[in-house]
Amino acid sequence: MLRKLYDWVLHWAETPYGSWALFLLALAESSFFPIPPDVLLIALAISIPTKSFRYAFICSLGSLLGGVIGYEIGYSFMDLIGFRIVDFYGFNEQYYAVGDLYNRYNAWAVGVAGFTPIPYKVFTISAGAFRIDFIIFLIASAISRSARFFLVGWLIYRFGPGIKLFIDRYFNTLAVVFMVLLIGGFVLIKYLF
Repeated sequence: MLRKLYDWVLHWAETPYGSWALFLLALAESSFFPIPPDVLLIALAISIPTKSFRYAFICSLGSLLGGVIGYEIGYSFMDLIGFRIVDFYGFNEQYYAVGDLYNRYNAWAVGVAGFTPIPYKVFTISAGAFRIDFIIFLIASAISRSARFFLVGWLIYRFGPGIKLFIDRYFNTLAVVFMVLLIGGFVLIKYLF
């Protein structure tokens, strides 16, 4: 079933509605949908590499708006909808672990989840449920999701269709390396200044 859903997402790259599908997929993935928008972003960017940054922007915008919806689900509708979504994905234990992460790391927890393959929807819903500061959530989400999608867009713009195989094969490793470098940069800045 998941494979059929994956193929259905990819088919949108071959239609004139690809940009709208990308926006809606990114929006849905940030709050409840299982397929990450990277799949369609890569397909669209490879089809027209000169529009890679445009597609990355559309994906970032949709994801940020979807994150706000996820936050609102957790903030206002956790009992009605939020726990059902968390339970559907089998993330009950992770939900409470995310609450602990918010208490200790706040924006860092959102940033890491927004950039890496960690299920972002769990963090958006949990952010609202645990009442983390909305502005911090919004800024961390905007930076991390945009970094993720613009990195994919830039790689395709720079290296063309051949990069798709590389991204598919090493995405998790690339995401972890980027986060280590980002956090290391902040630590370095903290101790130097």
